[in-house]
Amino acid sequence: MKKFLLSFFLFTSVIQLGFAQRELILAEPAALGFNEEFINHKVDSIMKMGMDSLAFPGAQLLIAKNDTVIFHKAFGYHTYDNIQPVALNDLYDLASVTKIAGPLPAIMKLVDEGKLDLDKPFSNYWKPWRNRKDKKDLTLREILAHQAGLIPYIVFLDEVVRKNGKVKRRFVHHSPDKRFQGQVYDGLYINDRFERKMNRIINRSEVSDEKKYLYSGLTFLIFPSLIEQLTGTDYQSYLEENFYQPIGAHTLGYLPEGKGYVNDIVPTEVDSLFRKTLVNGWVHDENAALKGGVSGNAGLFATADDLAKLMLFYQNYGSVGGSQLISAETVKEFTEVQFRENENRRGLGFDKPLLNNAELPLAEAYPSPLASPESFGHSGFTGTLVWADPVKKLTYIFLSNRVYPSRDHQKLYSLGIREALQDVFYSAEQE
Repeated sequence: MKKFLLSFFLFTSVIQLGFAQRELILAEPAALGFNEEFINHKVDSIMKMGMDSLAFPGAQLLIAKNDTVIFHKAFGYHTYDNIQPVALNDLYDLASVTKIAGPLPAIMKLVDEGKLDLDKPFSNYWKPWRNRKDKKDLTLREILAHQAGLIPYIVFLDEVVRKNGKVKRRFVHHSPDKRFQGQVYDGLYINDRFERKMNRIINRSEVSDEKKYLYSGLTFLIFPSLIEQLTGTDYQSYLEENFYQPIGAHTLGYLPEGKGYVNDIVPTEVDSLFRKTLVNGWVHDENAALKGGVSGNAGLFATADDLAKLMLFYQNYGSVGGSQLISAETVKEFTEVQFRENENRRGLGFDKPLLNNAELPLAEAYPSPLASPESFGHSGFTGTLVWADPVKKLTYIFLSNRVYPSRDHQKLYSLGIREALQDVFYSAEQE
């Protein structure tokens, strides 16, 4: 344990970006009342089962109690060729964890400042919806809680790739020019007008009359533009200046390939449809890729320790280092269940435990049945899960690339690996 904690300390010091460091506090599990032997045995066993079952080629797990990291360990390899071991400072494609790590803190701050109202029509802020009969009255609260009746997903790749697998030249070029600036991958550039086409399709998409819980990431594709509109600031710069720098999340951001990090980036899927190669260093999600890699639904990369800083910031209700970046009242509102009467477990942007989670056996629960009802987090398609429990003061970060080499690998879900790992630490805390 001491050896990997020392390694973790060294890795957290690798990247220096010229602003004040906010390093994580480290301690042995036993120092905070955890059964260390039980943890090591259980975690090693679950991780081995996951890798043996081809749920993922490698993964890492970080746990914090209060504001102190008590466990951070890497397992396995980047790929099944067992050449490059997973390292504690590897960068991961966060997939939908981007939703709570990118646009959501900005939206919370804008609510704080009175520039957004959760219960006024979203069309007050997103003007194209004013003329859409089925969308003009939808509120931001309904949208963020996935209660608005929006369709779950639109495959924009169908607009770009022909049935024979070749890209449409009017949308994708193999070299940049004045109309093709957004880079989708090495040697692939998207027409600058394609984002407007995506927005038009979203604006015209169907809305269900039945208001029930249905997860939809559509508006997260347009949130970055909305944030720029309301702040007058570039979306990435706004996140960096208002959140990532103050919490010391040095690697949390978009487009890591161009930032000169020493960190290795864990690959995701072998893309046979569009990029025709192993996706590494670029966002896995095709919709985010078609937005040049910068989107609200996906696109962020980070290390486990920087994700821990973000989730500790949320767990402490918007406070870091004595500064209140978002009001505690707003963070609490966003992390509460919004439409319980509709059997909708979701907060505003945040995922929450199943409504009857504490009554379920571990095999049926999400997340651990021992997590408090006040806890919250989000998962990602690539095999990520982050969770914060402000009552039991337990922060959970699980990172993997379960989509390697194909998204058909579903064992991470069917084996309940992430829930079982989280449960270990709730169970290991000794009274």
